Amino acid sequence: MLTRIDHVMICVPDLQQGLDAYTRIGFNIYPGGAHTGRATHNAIAFLGEDYLELLSLRKDRPAAAPEPGSPDARLAEFLARGGGFRYIAVQSDDLAADVAALRRRGVEVGDATEGARQTPAGRELRWIAAALGPANPLPIFFIQHLTPLDERKRQVPRAGDHPNGALRAERAYVVVPDVAVAAETYGRVLGMRVPRIQRGAVIKADMAVFDLGPTGLTVAQPVEPGPAAEALARSGPGPFQVLYRTRSTDAAARWMASHGVPPAARGVRNTGEQAMLVGPEHACGAYIGFAGSA
Repeated sequence: MLTRIDHVMICVPDLQQGLDAYTRIGFNIYPGGAHTGRATHNAIAFLGEDYLELLSLRKDRPAAAPEPGSPDARLAEFLARGGGFRYIAVQSDDLAADVAALRRRGVEVGDATEGARQTPAGRELRWIAAALGPANPLPIFFIQHLTPLDERKRQVPRAGDHPNGALRAERAYVVVPDVAVAAETYGRVLGMRVPRIQRGAVIKADMAVFDLGPTGLTVAQPVEPGPAAEALARSGPGPFQVLYRTRSTDAAARWMASHGVPPAARGVRNTGEQAMLVGPEHACGAYIGFAGSA
């Protein structure tokens, strides 16, 4: 069963610069180590059960170009275009069963393959993951962790208690040119009923929200100038925003102001709740939103 958004992946040309940027935004984010058999390394900000990942190519690897068509080569191409928010990872509690269900729905998806990462402290973290095939080029993949959550949280010195008050990822947003068409596709891939279209007052878009446990995967079509329209014009269809539930938007704003981040844009969600949005120029190509009490 697909249970929640597991993590979001933001790809950065320089990992240290990404760490600095997200520290200024108020996340406790730390080097995560190197991926086994890859030329990549990452940084992790852990929340309740989800996390934010910054991914980059290691600079200590030999200068030889990665094999054409390999994951590292595709990442290098993405980074050459500027990087940014690249993937939404959806968690599964039985990936073999979910892959089989995807195929029964006619969705092209690869077999689950093993992955691993060695943390700076020498701990090995393991998972299996499955990617969609070329017929469904959606910015999502599926993951089942083999390392227990408590052990994964111990990879960072502080898993939570972020200065910006972030508690969990609430929604991840994908901008699309046609929300009705995209919602049908995502519904088939996720095995979910297509939700009603609603207006996103802050992102200025019509959107369909697929509820995955406590998180929502949202496809959004711009309807007027705003963040969604800007993202579509800048980078084309793809993931562009993560919204975090925070204990205090004012506390988040104070932290960012004290660390040189210009005031975030403020708005009122269609729920009537206040929200604030850090722009991609300060968040490595992604919009980072916060919603909660003042």
